Amino acid sequence: MKKYLFVLLVTVLVGCSGTKVLHTELGDNVDLSKYKTFDFYQVRASGDTVSTLFTERINLLKEAISRELERRGYQHSSQHPDLLVNIGVRVKEEIQTRQTDWRTDGAPRYIGQRNYSWKSQEIEVGRYREGTAAIHLVDAAQQKLVWKGVVQGIVPDKRTDSQAEAQKGMQLLFEKFPVPVKQ
Repeated sequence: MKKYLFVLLVTVLVGCSGTKVLHTELGDNVDLSKYKTFDFYQVRASGDTVSTLFTERINLLKEAISRELERRGYQHSSQHPDLLVNIGVRVKEEIQTRQTDWRTDGAPRYIGQRNYSWKSQEIEVGRYREGTAAIHLVDAAQQKLVWKGVVQGIVPDKRTDSQAEAQKGMQLLFEKFPVPVKQ
């Protein structure tokens, strides 16, 4: 009974988490056990939408990805790696709203001739940034996609929170990776 309660609790906690895996896909006829080393493609960004924290946050993602790949037996190598990791990032500002209610937001208004009206409307209660990271593992020799995964979550403002969220997101994503963690 305790085992089922624990599984239920973990499921509920993961379900309430803001980070979720959207998609993973293994390439056709791919044997991931033949690869031993990895490195990263150079991440390039431009334009006025790139924040000053961009490089720092990409490095947090690289650290989290490296950690997950190394846990699975791959080694980071900048000299002729077997796999290249491509990181695609999209961050979008979202607006959180709520519906007005006459019971909490005031009584109906008198508009003349004994007509009272109430119009429900959406009002802004907050703003947040939602990030999506797409991770592609590419066979370096053949330039062929071997695995891809996409994870989405809230982008925190604080650096310490960003590091924890990056690690949590990559851990969730790589749980779907076909190569298990080495003991």
